[in-house]
Amino acid sequence: MRYLVTGGAGFIGSHLVDALITKGSEVVVLDNFSTGKRENLAHLDGRIRVVEGDIRQLSTVEDAVAGCHAVWHQAALPSVPRSMKDPISTHEVNATGTVNVLWAAHRAGARRVVLASSSSVYGDTPTLPKVEGMELLPKSPYAASKLSDEIYAAAFSRGHGLETVALRYFNVFGPRQDPMSPYAAVIPIWLRLMREGKSPLIFGDGNQSRDFTFIDNVVAANLAAMDAPAASGLAFNVAAGERVVLIELAHELMRIYGFAGGLEHTERRAGDIEHSWADVSQAKAMMSYQPTVHWREGLQRTVDWFREND
Repeated sequence: MRYLVTGGAGFIGSHLVDALITKGSEVVVLDNFSTGKRENLAHLDGRIRVVEGDIRQLSTVEDAVAGCHAVWHQAALPSVPRSMKDPISTHEVNATGTVNVLWAAHRAGARRVVLASSSSVYGDTPTLPKVEGMELLPKSPYAASKLSDEIYAAAFSRGHGLETVALRYFNVFGPRQDPMSPYAAVIPIWLRLMREGKSPLIFGDGNQSRDFTFIDNVVAANLAAMDAPAASGLAFNVAAGERVVLIELAHELMRIYGFAGGLEHTERRAGDIEHSWADVSQAKAMMSYQPTVHWREGLQRTVDWFREND
């Protein structure tokens, strides 16, 4: 089988490409390398086809998807803070780009598109854990763009017969996550700060909670979503299903890393939510998804990789 992975040079996308190659699949990667890194795919040189281009260009997407059985759509402009500063670019990449992918996949005769959504679509609703059928209240342009992706995907399923599955990622972390981006996720930022001898920085009091999900669990969910017969047209939480308080996570990461300093606090960021925790029972029931790597084990693997690649 030949598959297209958009954003395949990125953190999540490159791990998915690895898994597909291990399964013996033929893989096409579409990436403009704005956030993805060539070194994430360097070990697969000659074993994949790489199309350098932007999902905002329909003709580029059509070239990449030609002859592909199905698509994993990971390409996006990430980050809530970035979207608060630049909502136009976020919309153009995440919303318009996704419509291009769906339309090109449909016209190419692809069977299914599995696309990356986000836990941010739930917003700051107090109900925990988050369940797929609850009210969605996005509070940032990034979250709104991801919700629009889900709506477009479901519309293509109903209107064009293209099978689609949206996966709502909850705070994914692991090896290859970029610590240098100004919009990097919290764990690689903390690792970079500790490497520089600086204290991990927490926005707010640190009592916020998240469902931190190791990359291997996310890859497993993506593979399951492609073959789950009853999943088309739906959205699923992809998480570990455990609520972790930021201060607890920070102290565990400092322990594993061997950092002797303390924590530093600063003001909360606009658009951030207070608590995020997923109910993953629907993914387990309909996709046979089963998270296998606990967040503590994931932290150890991430620290090990960070040191080896420092």
